[in-house]
Amino acid sequence: MFKVLTYNNISRAGLDMFPTYNYQVASQIDNPDAILLRSFNLHDQPIPESLKAVGRAGAGVNNIPVEEYTKRGIPVFSTPGANSNAVAELTIGGMLLASRNIPAALNFVSGLEGDENSINSQIEQNKKAFAGFELSGKTLGVLGLGAIGVKVANYADALGLKVIGFDPFMSLQSAWKLTSSAVPATGIENLISRSDFISLHVPLNNQTKNLINKNYIDQIKKGATLLNLSRAGVVDEAAVLSALDSGALHAYVCDFPTPALLNHPRAIVLPHLGASTKEAEDNCAAMVAEQVREFLEYGTIRNSVNFPEVVVTHNVEGVRLGIANKNIPNVLGQISSTLGDAGLNILDMLNKSCGDFAYTLININADVPREVLERIRSLDGVLSTRVIKVSK
Repeated sequence: MFKVLTYNNISRAGLDMFPTYNYQVASQIDNPDAILLRSFNLHDQPIPESLKAVGRAGAGVNNIPVEEYTKRGIPVFSTPGANSNAVAELTIGGMLLASRNIPAALNFVSGLEGDENSINSQIEQNKKAFAGFELSGKTLGVLGLGAIGVKVANYADALGLKVIGFDPFMSLQSAWKLTSSAVPATGIENLISRSDFISLHVPLNNQTKNLINKNYIDQIKKGATLLNLSRAGVVDEAAVLSALDSGALHAYVCDFPTPALLNHPRAIVLPHLGASTKEAEDNCAAMVAEQVREFLEYGTIRNSVNFPEVVVTHNVEGVRLGIANKNIPNVLGQISSTLGDAGLNILDMLNKSCGDFAYTLININADVPREVLERIRSLDGVLSTRVIKVSK
């Protein structure tokens, strides 16, 4: 029986994927094998000794101390692409809000008073202040062409915008899905200087923190709109505010409210709505539940942010070892020798590495005695070891 601890409200589309005969799922549970969460902050939470996996029903993992879990050989799973449609649609919505000055117009209308003739008179006198411009024919620059960025580009193309994009790490899968009308930019400077709208779709990490800094913002085409539905930290907020105040930026559409942005007349600030649709929540929950189940039951790793992708057949009878280790010389050799010395025969083995860490699945012909497991766990570089009973 596997135990799954949940933080936040996880959609039933995911929770129902855990069969009750093999799983106990609850928001309060001791000695969990896995944790499922959305935006709950795990940084201050102790790591249970029993824990084998963490599943984030979303793409970002800033709320998870990934490094600490990695040191213990615990994969952290995320759901890239599961909320892509929701975020892409909101991005297009943000472009429309900015181009037609919709928030300011709504605020104006909500403050009107008087009878019908008086209201009509006030509208006629003031509506020119909210005149905007059309999207069709404008240029959208998309920085980051993953699952979300590609959909934004495709939707914008359908609306008649010219699309340019930049992503030095674009996958072949994303390239296949991108509209053929999109034009590659040569770099960030080239993209921002040509675009009427700039949409950011990059993860927040050490390389992207304050990526859009004052230097880049000063190069943005005058009157352009900057959209940030990635993470607040990829933009230098002080530089953005300065550009808004000077009129260099027409608007800043952001999904991450801060005190400085609230009530700024050129900032359109949303309450972190990017993935807040029922469909996105269902997709994320189902995707992460499947990934966690595959790992617990078969040792398979898909969409882990800290360990390599390791996918093997489920249709195997016998005993499987799942071993997380540092990517250093001779770890596999020592594991093989330890099994061989114990008279255990390796039937199949798959080892994958990713940066400083690796993961190995080994099918063997018999149960592994406890003392053999302890010897493997004590090997230099081994982070975690577990036995997985696999059956057809």
